[in-house]
Amino acid sequence: MGMGGALMYILAIDTSTDAVVAGVAALRGADATGEVLAERQVTDGRRHAEILTSLVGETLDEARVARSQLDAVVVGCGPGPFTGLRVGMATGAAFGDALGVPVHGVCSLDAIAAAQMSETSASSLLVVTDARRREIYWATYDQGRRTAGPAVAPPGEVVADLADMPIDVVVGSPTHAGLFDRPVGAASVPSVVGLVTVARADLSGSMPPAALVPLYLRRPDAVEPKRRRPADPQRQELAR
Repeated sequence: MGMGGALMYILAIDTSTDAVVAGVAALRGADATGEVLAERQVTDGRRHAEILTSLVGETLDEARVARSQLDAVVVGCGPGPFTGLRVGMATGAAFGDALGVPVHGVCSLDAIAAAQMSETSASSLLVVTDARRREIYWATYDQGRRTAGPAVAPPGEVVADLADMPIDVVVGSPTHAGLFDRPVGAASVPSVVGLVTVARADLSGSMPPAALVPLYLRRPDAVEPKRRRPADPQRQELAR
């Protein structure tokens, strides 16, 4: 059902941070952000795959929405660590394929910013999340529009680079947001409200969604081992 219909049910998913986020929202007519019918946020960065499907089922039951009633899926595409991020994206794609509904990918940092903007009058934001390896993912926003990022860098480097930039609020990872000597907002992880708000223009359009592209921003931790060079017969003979 397109946005021209009276009601649209959206499944929202994000696993770009240590929090596994899943929920159901209803969009009605010209409503700006929609109504969150059910939402779960469970912080367990090592069990994304085990938790997510259960959370989706719980939120659908709480919202009293059958899977067959879903009109679209919105999934956070990061940036985020490789293993956790692909769990959410694969799950979102699987739901879309099984139900024959569009799957819209959004930047997870944009979703955090959108949720904070719905709570405050701040015009300029910095969003930071934990990238591990002593680095952070970050992006800046002005009047709801992303002005830099997403990018990944050590926290000290970002603090120095943005020292003179006017930033009203920093949101995201509380541990890292406090490094910037700015007010810290409440939004810490992508939420259903934020995910659906960012995807709203795509949800209202008639064009099919673009392919899901994960924002890893760097290579995964696990890499294929280098191939061993074949042994040199001449060296082997000399070594005997």
